[in-house]
Amino acid sequence: MPEKKSEGMKDPNRRTKAGGGAKSKTARAKAESRRMATAKKAQAGAANASEVETTLRKTRTKAAREKTRRVDQEPLISSEDIETQEYSTDEFQQMLSMYEGTLQDIKEGEVVNGTVLGVTRDDIIVDVGFKSEGIIPIAEFTEPINIKVGDKIQVYLDAIEDSDGQLVLSKQKADFMRVWDNIKDCHDSGETVQGRIVRRIKGGMVVDLFGVEAFLPGSQIALRQVPDFDALLGQMMDLKIIKLNKSRRNIVVSRRVVLEEEREKMRDTLLKEIQPGQVKLGIIKNITDFGVFIDLGGVDGLLHITDMSWGRVNHPSELVHLGQEIKVKILDFDKNSNRISLGLKQLTPYPWENVEERYPLGHRVKGKVVSITDYGAFVELEKGIEGLIHISEMSWTQHIKHPSKILSPHQEIEAVVLSVDKENEKISLGLKQLEADPWLTLDFKYPVGTKVTGKVRNLTTFGAFVEIEDGIDGLVHISDMSWTRRIQHPSEVMKRGDVVDVVILGIDKENRRISLGHKQVMSDPWPDLQLQFAVNTETLGTIIRLLDRGVIVNLPGDIEGFVPTYHLNKPDISRPADAFAEGDELPLRVIEFDSHNRRIVLSVNAYFAGKEQKDVEEYLAKHPTKVVPVADMVETPEAVAAPIGEEPIPEEPKQDIDSAPDAG
Repeated sequence: MPEKKSEGMKDPNRRTKAGGGAKSKTARAKAESRRMATAKKAQAGAANASEVETTLRKTRTKAAREKTRRVDQEPLISSEDIETQEYSTDEFQQMLSMYEGTLQDIKEGEVVNGTVLGVTRDDIIVDVGFKSEGIIPIAEFTEPINIKVGDKIQVYLDAIEDSDGQLVLSKQKADFMRVWDNIKDCHDSGETVQGRIVRRIKGGMVVDLFGVEAFLPGSQIALRQVPDFDALLGQMMDLKIIKLNKSRRNIVVSRRVVLEEEREKMRDTLLKEIQPGQVKLGIIKNITDFGVFIDLGGVDGLLHITDMSWGRVNHPSELVHLGQEIKVKILDFDKNSNRISLGLKQLTPYPWENVEERYPLGHRVKGKVVSITDYGAFVELEKGIEGLIHISEMSWTQHIKHPSKILSPHQEIEAVVLSVDKENEKISLGLKQLEADPWLTLDFKYPVGTKVTGKVRNLTTFGAFVEIEDGIDGLVHISDMSWTRRIQHPSEVMKRGDVVDVVILGIDKENRRISLGHKQVMSDPWPDLQLQFAVNTETLGTIIRLLDRGVIVNLPGDIEGFVPTYHLNKPDISRPADAFAEGDELPLRVIEFDSHNRRIVLSVNAYFAGKEQKDVEEYLAKHPTKVVPVADMVETPEAVAAPIGEEPIPEEPKQDIDSAPDAG
């Protein structure tokens, strides 16, 4: 049993944190790589190794022939044995020179040749002829899948030793140093170089330039914004080096600079040869509300919205899109400002040519409603040709307030050509002309005197409009509403929506008017009233309206009569309102009956002539005279103004009777 070591003794094969710590995982991996590299190096340099072994065999000492001792007890060769080694000074120098011949004399910051000794998942092990091998991350190789053991490569010696005693090498730095002179010459001379898009990164793309990586910013890829960066991967591009930094190995390239130079050359060439009337191929660069900007090859031209189509265009995006290749015609070129006006519709025939032959008057056409306004609707007959249906041409009979009541956008319709104006590019269309005009035969359908039933559609101060059939109205004038009453407003006889009987009085086809009568439905009662209201006939009347010159009374049978003021048996009043009110009942005697003018004049004075005094006093008590302030009193005029259209009534009784208002 071996003796237990005391606590104060340390095991040489045991490693603790206090004693210096264990090597990290990375350090162990590097050590393993060095051992593996050393083994492979020994195989690769077998010739040199055999010579070294021959020399070593000559220098074996006596201690090497002694019995091998235990490794954990005593060393194989003691200091005494080393001192008694059997080799001469020449032999030692020969052995040393042979060993040093296997090593290269390298310095930091140099590009050296190396041999690939091993390939792992993350690293490439490289021998550069130094006492230790270097490890290069596999990410530094542009195509690591093609790297294999034994390949000869150039690497950059960053440092002889790192913290782990490892040789620090770099493939990227070596590539950079190898092509630096070439890159710098291209940058200084402004020469165009070719690069391949390798991958996409934030802010741009990585380009393989002479085997090293360069940065292509997103803003320097093209003249316009690139929609899909990934589509550029693997493409070869002409580039220019715009920025260099050797210490940081930073190379910035630009494709935009190359494109701008090419565009400038094309621009100069184009401006020299461009002429109005030429047809050019361009690319849509920008779209606005008023038109499209087109790149003709270094020069931009404007395609205005009005020159895009012979037809209606609400927005340019309806016809074109960004990046589209399009043929356009040069309409105008200003050499001073280099402004170019372009046209697209000019590449197609003018649609209004021979338009009269294609759309003769009275011809039925088909089209699509493209726009509706307050005054009508525009109909597209073909691309570039539109016609207008005015609101007055939409119906023979209907009163259309707005075209949208019968038409809608995008509706396919038929219409009739009414007129064609090629010079002003106008076509008038009619919708109602598709049917026969009902007014042409209306007088045959409704002869004068025909009794019809209609619906009151509207009332005005002068009469009422009555619809006798769909869309056809006639007017009942206020004077044709009653035989026996003086109508102040149509609402006294009929209301809107009422169904009434009317008689056709006249039809004006030219002006499309129909005169109707309501009172004519009944026979004229005035010939028979002559017996009922003969002169000196006594009757009762109810005041229905007060006038300054008299009162209007309602007689039995719904007949109106007139009583002058001085026939009211009140000599102390100047106007009827001083003693009477609407609804008062008056005893009357007929003093005039005029059947021709339809007028009945009555008198209270004549009624009380020959009556007893008590009857007069009883009448006067019912109608006392109101007290009128002095300021409101006016002298009785010699003549009182009559209603509109009537003569004034003078003071003489005979003349007053003659000027009484007509009943109807």
